[in-house]
Amino acid sequence: MTDHGKEQGQGHMKLDDLVARVRRLGFSQPAPVVIGVVGAPGAGKTTLVETLVQELNKDSPKPEHQQYAHVPMDGFHLSDQELTRLGLLERKGAPETFDVHGYAATLQRLRSPRTAVVYAPGFERTIEQPIAGVVPVYPSATTILTEGNYLLLDRPEWRHVRDQCTEIWYCRQDDGLRIKRLIQRHIEFGKTPAEAELWVHTVDEENARLILATRAHADLVVTLEEIGP
Repeated sequence: MTDHGKEQGQGHMKLDDLVARVRRLGFSQPAPVVIGVVGAPGAGKTTLVETLVQELNKDSPKPEHQQYAHVPMDGFHLSDQELTRLGLLERKGAPETFDVHGYAATLQRLRSPRTAVVYAPGFERTIEQPIAGVVPVYPSATTILTEGNYLLLDRPEWRHVRDQCTEIWYCRQDDGLRIKRLIQRHIEFGKTPAEAELWVHTVDEENARLILATRAHADLVVTLEEIGP
């Protein structure tokens, strides 16, 4: 990953610009490319990546022929059972509650030319648990987009994730809107309004401050209000 971006692109990025940037990166590298998208909880990382992948693959409807794939970091959440054993269940979503070494190893594998499907885990929000083997990445996929909170975190285990990425973008969203959407998401998946607000302000926002401190290391800062849906 380069370290020159330092808030590039603010004020001028459109979805078409990001699509073109992904394509250029894929064409300019001899090996598979991994593009990371980082941002605070509720910033819209998943929506951005899913929109990009859909647009990039629009001329290849069959998954086994698609050049672009999405591998979310959320699939590498530790299970509630393991978090309970570790005494970390009330910190779920913090850096230490992910299988970071497994995540880095999967990205490293995806950076290599492949002749078989690589199955990555996903995350099912209705049960708030990771699910093994639900994200197939076919050999045709030579550009992988991955999104998560801690791709730029300056800790040894997370630097290994960072090293697998050709570029990392920081996804920025208005904090008021981000927090409102985040609370609503927690409510939709089972928390009471009071539980959702408490969780956001005591857990999610603590993580958000940690993530914000990594923004200066991004290759590109993407402001979602500017790129639109």
